[in-house]
Amino acid sequence: MKKSERLKIIEEKAYALGFDGFGVASPEIGEAGANFSEWLSLGYAGEMAYMARGEEKRRDTNLVLEGVKSIICLRTNYFTAEKGMDFLDLPEKGDISLYALNKDYHDIITPRLKELEKNIQEEFADCKTKIYVDTGPLLEKPLAQRAGLGWIGKHTNLLSQGIGSWYFLSEILVDVELPESEVAENHCGTCRSCIDICPTDAIVAPYVLDSKKCISYLTIELKGVIPIEFRKAIGNRIYGCDDCQIVCPWNSYAVKTDEPAFKEIDSNFLLTKLILMDDEEFRKRFKGSPIKRIKRRGLLRNVAVALGNSKNLQAVPFLIKALEDKEPLIRAHTVWALGELLFSESIPLLNEKLASEAEPMVLQELECVRKRHFVG
Repeated sequence: MKKSERLKIIEEKAYALGFDGFGVASPEIGEAGANFSEWLSLGYAGEMAYMARGEEKRRDTNLVLEGVKSIICLRTNYFTAEKGMDFLDLPEKGDISLYALNKDYHDIITPRLKELEKNIQEEFADCKTKIYVDTGPLLEKPLAQRAGLGWIGKHTNLLSQGIGSWYFLSEILVDVELPESEVAENHCGTCRSCIDICPTDAIVAPYVLDSKKCISYLTIELKGVIPIEFRKAIGNRIYGCDDCQIVCPWNSYAVKTDEPAFKEIDSNFLLTKLILMDDEEFRKRFKGSPIKRIKRRGLLRNVAVALGNSKNLQAVPFLIKALEDKEPLIRAHTVWALGELLFSESIPLLNEKLASEAEPMVLQELECVRKRHFVG
């Protein structure tokens, strides 16, 4: 049987498993590798140190799988619900990126990849393979573009003509040379909707993202204190940010997924309820969810910022209670939130509540509130 015929069998299996897109790229990275190194040198990776650690592998896929000759790229639709910018009109509720409204996609896609991997090994005896769902040192978007799945948009997400960008990418590396797909063409044209909508101006140039400014990075990847200059722009976003995808014209073509594991199961993210969530409640509510990745301290840090932006004075008692939280990171952002809601009136309250506070990050936030709202 010809390789093309065997590849067709593998492709049909991929669609049967629930993948929505399938393509094959050669393992050469080319110009994308140099662009990645420049991006790193500019400091745009922020605290994502794993990016730099894997730089050499990202530029040479043979270091990921020795003898690799082809990379099968796959697409999985997660578009669960229509979404506009109207979430900003409900500041008492936290906004969460569409992909995180239900099950962790790693848990859903990985078993399917393993099943497809078996199929490949059946078709090509003794071949070596390796699978990834955005967890490995691969430049997956340039590879997906070369595999014909879409082009990298100005917001740096992958876009597919007639489909949009609400999907996950995954890959299978193989040491068998397979027929390559046609490279996808760029169809962004003169549009700059994603650049203009970004709340923090994180898209510093078309196709260039400064992660340190990106709300998805700030609310998920960043583990410590969120820089003050970005907190107001975060609004009520508590896990990720979909703005650049919401306004992208190509996403008007998006079709909702049939995958039940990605469909929204709980949209009641009332901020005043979340801010007082204890460890057990967090584990119970976000079991199996991508949100568990940032842990309770990360989520409640984000919730405190969102409450500070809410202009909701009814949140004040909840924030005062949160000043007693065991996590300094949560207390620190709660201090800022109370300063935003009560202005100078927050100072005597904070002085009293934090009289015995010893954590530097909390005391630093307190000093910032004092300076910002000092009335002399």
